[in-house]
Amino acid sequence: MPAFSFDASVADFDQKVVELSRRVPVLVDFWAPWCAPCRALKPVLEKLAKEYQGRFMLAKVNSDENQEIAARYNVRSIPAVKAFAGGELVDEFMGALPEGRVREFIDSLVPSRAEPLRSQAEAARGRGDLDASRRLLLEAIALDPRHEAARLDLVELLADAGEFDQSHRLLDEVGDRARDGARVSALRARLALLQNAPPAADATQFEARLAADADDHEACLALAKLLAARQDYAGALAQLLQLVHRDRSFADDAGRRTMIQIFDLLGSDHDLVRQYRRELAAALN
Repeated sequence: MPAFSFDASVADFDQKVVELSRRVPVLVDFWAPWCAPCRALKPVLEKLAKEYQGRFMLAKVNSDENQEIAARYNVRSIPAVKAFAGGELVDEFMGALPEGRVREFIDSLVPSRAEPLRSQAEAARGRGDLDASRRLLLEAIALDPRHEAARLDLVELLADAGEFDQSHRLLDEVGDRARDGARVSALRARLALLQNAPPAADATQFEARLAADADDHEACLALAKLLAARQDYAGALAQLLQLVHRDRSFADDAGRRTMIQIFDLLGSDHDLVRQYRRELAAALN
């Protein structure tokens, strides 16, 4: 019997599965001897349990012999795989999925070995040590190439450093397969804002131009993009709304389009997005 998989029954299910899951995720494979798909899935699960070396445990339950447990967890067809963590049922799938899909399911439950490096990288970035943060993120990705969060952290770090080509390349590698689609969309929007920001480091020159001529739409748009690049989204949205009021058609509707980019970056639940969506709608109507 593989070291990281075992049989479980009515007599020991709570101990071997529920209690154990408080320390490590446990996958429960409900199967039966007559079930051909079960026979196809079982070696895949056992192989992955061995490969992951204790980062999750595999409990195998013969549903014919343990109908009480099968009924307790609403097993209607087999194979059925139930995932337990923290003493609770947290996820499940049915059928003999291919190995790649099973691996994705496990990866969504099991903490990555790269997570401690990612945490160290976040702390280094907080201290302003960007070189150390980059190095740690690269180490995390080398250790676990499928660690999506570390990849997205690196995209953000490179984008803030102005390394846009590298940022786009890494983001495209994550692509549409990303589990955190909202963060990918936000990073795409942030990259667009950063790339379109004016090179000037000082906003006062644009403020001075606007003070001299309130209809200097070029200065208004440049100031808004600079503020957005600095993550002053309230200031950026105020400038852009003003531009929409004054001349919506300027630069091919750039005021409205840039507001939409910021909305995508912040997400629909953000207070600024709710406020400025209403104000933009009023301005357009």
